[in-house]
Amino acid sequence: MSWKDEADEIARRKAEAVKMGGTEAVARHHEKGRLTVRERIAKVTDEGSFSEHGPIAGSQEEDGFSPANYIVGLAEIGGRAVAVGGEDFTLKGGSPNAAGLRKSVYAEELALNYKVPLVRLLEGGGGSVRGSSGKRPSGDPVFATPRFLSIAQAMGVVPVASAALGPVAGFPAARLAASHFSVMSAATAQLLIAGPKVVERALGHDLTKEELGGAKVHAKSGAIDNVAPDEEGALEQIRQFLSYMPQNVFADMPRGDQGDPTDRRDEALLDIIPKDRRKPFKMRKLIEHVVDQDSFFEMTRAYGPGQITGLARLNGHSVGILGNDCRHYAGAMTAEGSQKVRRFMDLCNTFRLPIVSFVDEPGFMIGPDSEAAGTIRHGTAAVMAAVQSRVPWVSIIVRKAFGVAAAAHFGPNGHVLSWPSAETGALPLEGGVAVAFSREIAAADDPDAKRKELEQMLAAAQSPFPRAETFSVHDLIDPRDTRPALCDWLRFAAPLLDEMKSPYTPTMRP
Repeated sequence: MSWKDEADEIARRKAEAVKMGGTEAVARHHEKGRLTVRERIAKVTDEGSFSEHGPIAGSQEEDGFSPANYIVGLAEIGGRAVAVGGEDFTLKGGSPNAAGLRKSVYAEELALNYKVPLVRLLEGGGGSVRGSSGKRPSGDPVFATPRFLSIAQAMGVVPVASAALGPVAGFPAARLAASHFSVMSAATAQLLIAGPKVVERALGHDLTKEELGGAKVHAKSGAIDNVAPDEEGALEQIRQFLSYMPQNVFADMPRGDQGDPTDRRDEALLDIIPKDRRKPFKMRKLIEHVVDQDSFFEMTRAYGPGQITGLARLNGHSVGILGNDCRHYAGAMTAEGSQKVRRFMDLCNTFRLPIVSFVDEPGFMIGPDSEAAGTIRHGTAAVMAAVQSRVPWVSIIVRKAFGVAAAAHFGPNGHVLSWPSAETGALPLEGGVAVAFSREIAAADDPDAKRKELEQMLAAAQSPFPRAETFSVHDLIDPRDTRPALCDWLRFAAPLLDEMKSPYTPTMRP
């Protein structure tokens, strides 16, 4: 007597589970230009590394075995362990069946138990009025653990990266937002609190999924970080993001390629800042000249576009990058930009990424729209995030550093370098002269000439040389020496990161 019949039944159910919603359902999914969740897992993880948990979770129906419509397990990305999971849209449109819901909730627990990054491959409509069992919903017991508890806990311990690869609504949409990095496939994904039919029934708006929550909408809304042209591009961005991250807040930082010389001096930096302060320049080009070649990975570009946030490497070390894009409101900090910068600083502090800040900040954005957006509250929260930082900071004043907003670009006990193009003060020169000398300008025979005379006179006082002479900066440097100076600073700052192997716990902010 043997257990062959039972072993054969296990094999049969595993074979049925791999078929997901069946041949026709998978074909319809492919016709829409979308990969199945199993194909996505295979593409984002190292070949042959996926170990599925609960492969025969599901239910025995009258017409055969119906598998769970959430796939989850452990795998490797770049040779490092990760937890990975996602909805199977070929069954119930990704809306969880009973087993699928249990496996979905388990994903965060799995990442926390093994202290490995969590990758979510999202495509589903969340809950259904029918309930996960198809019967009348009865609700969770009153003693049940809140479903969002492990989601919140994961964000404090392990890197969480999520991709929207098809329609994502309800609970999956909230999970997408609860990530350190999120990316949408422009070709296949929409992010929705509720779908078009619900919106039309409730509010009378007749919109398509794309109009309601497509990639163009959410690149600017700040609900996601990045947009990729297609699914494969989104999965590649997840792999790239994780390459900068430690496995968890207790682990050592990964070290990338160290082939770019630390003493490299780039001649292009000498004239990248125009002498005319009214002329813009390309901050991203400046950053790329300084960090390890081809290592700059920008995040959340279209949201709060006056502020630049991203990851890079210096001599192989992962670092967080802050900067200003003077082509958007001269780089002024808006309400959106403030929220973007605060969130990014929290990411760096959580995972012990030293912050490199390229400063060209004219101050908070002014005007009625800025006031209506509550910029001062969001901006002050960004300033508090900076001063509560635990990681080492280095700030390079490449052009402007004015007003309260400038304080969001300098960390406590940070290393401060200045370029000869730097200008600092309480207010930008032009606005400050108009306020401080309004009577003299109005009384002059030629007000415009008087204003220009005063601006030229005070411009000399904003020279960076007096700040260097009074030791208000650590050094005034030739722009070409920026990379060597930063790599030298990091040589002494990087060992401090070992003292920070714990969760990051700031106080309440405005």
